[in-house]
Amino acid sequence: MNGNNIRVGTLFGIPFFVNPSWFLVLGLVALTYGDDLARAFPSLLPGVPLVLGLVTGLLVFASVIAHELGHSWVAIKQGIQVKSIALFLFGGVASLEKEPETPGNAFWVSIAGPAVSFLLFGLLTIFNGFVVLPAPLTAIISVLALVNLSLGLFNLIPGLPLDGGNILKALVWKITGNPYQGVKFASWGGQAFGYLAIASGVVPLLLFGSFDSLWNILIGWFLVQNASQAAQFARVQSRLTGLVVADAVSVDSPIVSAEASLRDFVDLRTLSPGNWLKFMVTDASGRLVGEITVDALQGIPGDLWSSKTVGELMQPIEQAALIESDHTLLQAIEQLEKYKLPALTVIQANGSLVGLLEKTVIIDLIQKRSEALTV
Repeated sequence: MNGNNIRVGTLFGIPFFVNPSWFLVLGLVALTYGDDLARAFPSLLPGVPLVLGLVTGLLVFASVIAHELGHSWVAIKQGIQVKSIALFLFGGVASLEKEPETPGNAFWVSIAGPAVSFLLFGLLTIFNGFVVLPAPLTAIISVLALVNLSLGLFNLIPGLPLDGGNILKALVWKITGNPYQGVKFASWGGQAFGYLAIASGVVPLLLFGSFDSLWNILIGWFLVQNASQAAQFARVQSRLTGLVVADAVSVDSPIVSAEASLRDFVDLRTLSPGNWLKFMVTDASGRLVGEITVDALQGIPGDLWSSKTVGELMQPIEQAALIESDHTLLQAIEQLEKYKLPALTVIQANGSLVGLLEKTVIIDLIQKRSEALTV
């Protein structure tokens, strides 16, 4: 599982997931188009239209996958790892390890998906023009061609999170030299088109009681929410530009020597200004060797605290909780969010301990920079 998504396999080495909402859309496509085929071709045997409708639904989502593979292929060519491809209610998404490093690279990653959709539209149209198949199959291919054309055009809308928004972001980034300005403009576009889509669904509902445009409301809501989140994240990124992990390490980080006795550890914890429940453990040279929690003292008789050392009770630190001091704060935020951690242990390249980086400290830093900009 990946959140609420279900892993169903691997595509060219990329983990492939589907959201439960995908099954709902697949069922609707199968039933709706199966009914259309039954009315258009009454000579079909009972059950055949439904099977063909299901096949059509699967091929529609295969087109979405091909679109996302287009993005993924270009990203991989640029040395960017693709963490996953997922299908959900509104289509699909390829999750990249990181953003492209230049506006040119960002443009090519973004345009690759629509390019694949337009290519499939052209190939399917040509195939239908030169190959004679039974009428129901010709109809299915025509639908697939139209779906790919629509998928390509819809994704070129210049607003995040659509491909057109990412293309706009790359162009503004190229002109201004600031990637966050690109995100700002593209997020405005996404919100504008989102509200327009919502209005196009709400107006018929209020005036005529028609639910035919309900899908517009859902798509609009999706665009507004994702564009707003992108704008918020861009603001966070701009506030943290130029800052590295070492800039935000807690000055009173909880550190104890492996050679210290448990009695010394208890005294240190008592005198520490923070109510720390876990301390980082270093050796005589200052290198990080593990961590110890206050709970580790449970079950150890008090009369043994002077004879036992911290090193005897310490535990290894998980690799996910470590970060080097020269990494950016943006990388730290991504790591904190990815592994759902409250803090990271900061080390130098040689393993020497620097201190603790708390999530709350980063939040405070963002707030202070925001206040400074509004003064």
